[in-house]
Amino acid sequence: MISRAWSRDHSERRGSYQHTGLLFCQCVSPSLNNLAALYFAQGEYSKAEPFYLEALDIWKSELGDNHPSTASSLNNLAALYRSQHRYADAEPLLREALEIRKNQFGDRHPSTASSLNNLAEIYRSQGQYVEAETLLCQALDIWKSELGDRHPDTASSLNNLATLYCAQGRHVEAEPLLREALDIWRSEFGDQHPDTAMSLLNLATLYHQTQRHQTALSLIQQAHKIYVETLGNEHPTTQTSIKWLQVIQQAFNATT
Repeated sequence: MISRAWSRDHSERRGSYQHTGLLFCQCVSPSLNNLAALYFAQGEYSKAEPFYLEALDIWKSELGDNHPSTASSLNNLAALYRSQHRYADAEPLLREALEIRKNQFGDRHPSTASSLNNLAEIYRSQGQYVEAETLLCQALDIWKSELGDRHPDTASSLNNLATLYCAQGRHVEAEPLLREALDIWRSEFGDQHPDTAMSLLNLATLYHQTQRHQTALSLIQQAHKIYVETLGNEHPTTQTSIKWLQVIQQAFNATT
């Protein structure tokens, strides 16, 4: 299954920077981050890392270790490391980002929820399910309270909690969460968005794991088509969908 750990950061540049390097910081760091994000989205992780590192260095030197933009930069670098399964590198960055956001925004802010969610995904990826569930439930509660039941970040949280439940074999609890997330993403982004595809893929995986192979095959075919059209054939996420398509097709063929 695919989790959506790295939800969009809310704007965190507030107040006066009061620093002579402001113009340089404002112009260069976002450009570096955007270039890194472009490479990241294309699956070119080795090209993305130096730009994320340089942006983080600028934010820290110009704005300080406890600035919200520093937290965002830490989060982005951690996202890259997680995609490379470098969990030991990602975890301390996410812990630092979480502390910054708690200090700057408080315990109930959506940005704090984002950090809770992302740290939980590191725990889930390493099989630390109890720790992950605690943080995911906290994040979901904040997003529902602060952003509403139909917000895309709420959908991300529902999806990630469902992914955790599936990893534990708790499919009955996971299915309604995945259906709710799919409904939100379809409503907010449409039928052809990668987030919609992710939800379709995750539902397909759940149905495959619970021996409902025909339904699973229909959903994974839809997901794969969306990924090819929106991300291209060579993107890592598209490649993941191909693997699941093959697995589910084989399981379906074995039952017919």
